[in-house]
Amino acid sequence: MLTTRRLGTQGLEVSAIGLGCMGMSYAYGTPDDAESIATIHRAIDLGCTFLDTAEVYGPFTNEELLGRALAGRRDQVQIATKFGFVIGKGHFAGADSRPEHIREVVEASLKRLRTDRIDLLYQHRVDPAVPIEDVAGTVQDLIREGKVLYFGLSEAGASTIRRAHAVQPVTALQSEYSIWERNIESDVLPVLRELGIGFVPFSPLGRGFLTGTAKRAEDYPADDFRAQNDPRLQGENFDRNQAIAGLVKEIAAAHHALPGQVALAWLLAKGDDIVPIPGTKRRTYLEQNVAAADVRLSADDVRRLDGALEAIGVAGARYTEKALAMVDR
Repeated sequence: MLTTRRLGTQGLEVSAIGLGCMGMSYAYGTPDDAESIATIHRAIDLGCTFLDTAEVYGPFTNEELLGRALAGRRDQVQIATKFGFVIGKGHFAGADSRPEHIREVVEASLKRLRTDRIDLLYQHRVDPAVPIEDVAGTVQDLIREGKVLYFGLSEAGASTIRRAHAVQPVTALQSEYSIWERNIESDVLPVLRELGIGFVPFSPLGRGFLTGTAKRAEDYPADDFRAQNDPRLQGENFDRNQAIAGLVKEIAAAHHALPGQVALAWLLAKGDDIVPIPGTKRRTYLEQNVAAADVRLSADDVRRLDGALEAIGVAGARYTEKALAMVDR
């Protein structure tokens, strides 16, 4: 069984590794609801009880899937979901964190999730048109009403985090972080630790690249997120980045572990305030990810992985320019 970790200083305790549920309904291939529900049930049995979703995943269908899967087991998990987008016909089209919209989203999410409370509610992306103080104040009201238990931010910059935290304590920040993506280390992570805010890395396996099993972008189906939106998997970038995957594989072999397990173990070793949420819709991969908690990296392993970007470098941005435009930095 997985151990637990505390996110923030408000009392939220979650499994040391969570489960990103997005790919069960969105972005990564054809959904398989039966296997996804079996994966969620297996996660609970293994103590992986921190489940991450959002209204935009589907849209809407991922929350609905969790609602069905958690029938009779709601009290065994902590659910994190998100607000903050305008959702059109099957897609999202810009930010919307107006207080009235936040309330609408929360009411709809509660119904889809078949629950009376959301454990951790994130603003999915910072909305430049709405002061973050208004966003934090609205979530504070929802916490007082018991519909939300804790407040989180996603892809927010240091200044935004400070301003939000001054109104309603932020329990966790979610952003991309992995062996090959360190954008938060210089300015954001120090602020989180100063303020006592937990950190939830998404894409901790580099969208599969750090497992050593990723394909070139052009080899994925057109509707797969990686086909169009991950420059690091495209063309020459893919070839150049194999050196980082090779280092992870080398260290994994020394531990008789899988590369993906080393990538997760590296994150767990970076601090007790970090809870990665690798995503999968397959029980086999879930079990591999959970087993990463038993991999103990040496100080030299961590040092080599820490230095990978400087020693080897990474080719390509983590997102397209359009997607990066929505990141608050």
